[in-house]
Amino acid sequence: MTSRSRLLILTVPVVLAACGEGFADLKQFVKESEKQVVRKIDPLPQVKPFEPFAYEGFDLPDPFKPRKLSVKQDAGGVAPDLNRRKEPLESFPVEQLAMVGTIVQSGATFGLVRAEKTLYRVKKGNYMGQNFGLITSISDTEIKLKEIVQDTAGDWAERESVLPLLAGTGGKP
Repeated sequence: MTSRSRLLILTVPVVLAACGEGFADLKQFVKESEKQVVRKIDPLPQVKPFEPFAYEGFDLPDPFKPRKLSVKQDAGGVAPDLNRRKEPLESFPVEQLAMVGTIVQSGATFGLVRAEKTLYRVKKGNYMGQNFGLITSISDTEIKLKEIVQDTAGDWAERESVLPLLAGTGGKP
């Protein structure tokens, strides 16, 4: 063995012993802190056994699936004609339509309705809006509609709607 290795063997234990002396106060603090800690642990709560639930409402609607209103064939009275060809303005909700004026041609009054930057000419008897809205009358200030809507029970009902002249258009174009 060389003198260098002998020196290393002698200094390593001295260095390790010096490191261990610095933790004496920490060890004392931990011992004192352990005396102050209460070591009582509360017992776990009683676990209730699982009781399976048998769902017997198979004839009831599933509450987790969206319900869609279906058309009642025997509703009687008011019902929309579902076989009729849809008109272009029926793809827009009435709230997105704007009456911008009227024109008279050959004694017939037509309404001018704007939908998404496109101008449409409508007359009494045309349909518009997504609720089967039939135009019943056209005046210089408004277009009156008769809409057919379905209530939560699935029954059809009529309601009157008005599409007023858009403010600032000044009446006839």
